[in-house]
Amino acid sequence: MKAVIPAAGFGTRFLPLTKAQPKEMLPVVNKPTIQWVVEEAVDAGITDIAIITGDHKQAIEHHFKPMEKLEKVLEKAGKTEELKEIRKINEIANLEFIVQEEQKGLGHAILCAEDFVGNDSFAVLLGDTICTGNPNCTKGLVNLFYENEANIFSVEEISLEETKRYGVVLGKEVGKGIMLVKDLVEKPEPNDAPSLLGIQGRYVFTSDIFEYLKLTRDGADGEIQLTDAMKSLANTQLLYSWIFNGKRYDIGTMKDWFQSHLELSIESEFSLVLKGVMNKL
Repeated sequence: MKAVIPAAGFGTRFLPLTKAQPKEMLPVVNKPTIQWVVEEAVDAGITDIAIITGDHKQAIEHHFKPMEKLEKVLEKAGKTEELKEIRKINEIANLEFIVQEEQKGLGHAILCAEDFVGNDSFAVLLGDTICTGNPNCTKGLVNLFYENEANIFSVEEISLEETKRYGVVLGKEVGKGIMLVKDLVEKPEPNDAPSLLGIQGRYVFTSDIFEYLKLTRDGADGEIQLTDAMKSLANTQLLYSWIFNGKRYDIGTMKDWFQSHLELSIESEFSLVLKGVMNKL
């Protein structure tokens, strides 16, 4: 199992903040958003990860590469904990960075990773979306992928007013929170939405998805939409959705960015307190 993290967009919803600063590098608690995403993949047992970036997002690659000058400064100052954290980032996974020359949509970004994936199955995690839960979203999807031997993605319940922001799914419930997908619509108007289950930005596919992406014409917003390729795939193969009951933060919106800071900071502080208590016992 490999993972692909698309992170090449311009972050237009967050301008002017993201004009020079990739939205995936926006800090949440004490680390950038993209690190939360990579850690989720690693926690799911995935260590071979491709991050799809653009020429304007070199900061992402720099974050995961060693910085000898900083390490020497920390070592000389005796800041062992900080040095340990920095080196852990350098060794977090087998990372490959792939440049998407044109920003032509999520489907096109995933196509850029075809050579990296080869014939393997792979997870897709949107680089500007943090998911928390136990098990984490990607780990849950990986487990269900092997259990059902079929492509699968996570969804969440959304309001009628939110359908224009999501790929929306329609299908038949075949288990608790599991649906056999019959139809998908990208960013429908509320009156055209087939359900109120929106795609979250976490998927596990076989490499077959690449063939469907190659046949997909420009869709919503003039881009190659992953949702359209998934719709075609569902006509010939089993495709499941899974309702993820954890928490999702869309770091492309100001509301979720602030909310993630608040809620994840509280969780982090609670974990530190609990760790201290356990150490004293």
